[in-house]
Amino acid sequence: MIKKTIDASAPLHPLISDRYSGVSFDAEKPVSLATLLALAEAARWAPSCFGDEPWRFLICSKQHDASSWQKAYDSLMPGNQTWCQHVPVLVLICTDTLFKHNGTPNPFGPYDTGAAAMSFCLQATAAGLMTHQMGGYSADKVRELFSIPEQFKPLAMMAVGYQLPEDKLPEQLKGRELAPRKRKPLSEQFYLGSWDKGIQ
Repeated sequence: MIKKTIDASAPLHPLISDRYSGVSFDAEKPVSLATLLALAEAARWAPSCFGDEPWRFLICSKQHDASSWQKAYDSLMPGNQTWCQHVPVLVLICTDTLFKHNGTPNPFGPYDTGAAAMSFCLQATAAGLMTHQMGGYSADKVRELFSIPEQFKPLAMMAVGYQLPEDKLPEQLKGRELAPRKRKPLSEQFYLGSWDKGIQ
């Protein structure tokens, strides 16, 4: 995977610094079922309120079930379809809106499901894969195409696959793929002891 330059204010584990949401996926390199199982296993061990495990990951692999992949692809917005045509795996991430132990609304479901998604992403990074989270899809369309029960809320779509080597990047993607990663200054979003008092 292409190593991106990041401007970090503290040393980071490579799983964090190497994780990158690129768009140049290798269409010729499928993701094995064993690898997908490992990604799912990583997500399974995420923390959740009451141990409720509200997440549901609908994994659509072009190699293992082309029709499900096509349905996921058809649900994407045109801008994402442009580069996702080369993505071997699309994952629809949903959350249960109700606690399983008492059937009441679970306000922490999206938070917990996000934690599971990040575990999935970090395991993917460890396996040499690239992931890209997307909000640009139709929740109504995936609900219809995959018959998702009303109790479950679609949150995001994720692209999963191997990144193209740098020497094979299409010219139109090179600028985006090779640019340094950027984030807001630490002090703008992380406070120490009181609101708006930057940690750094």
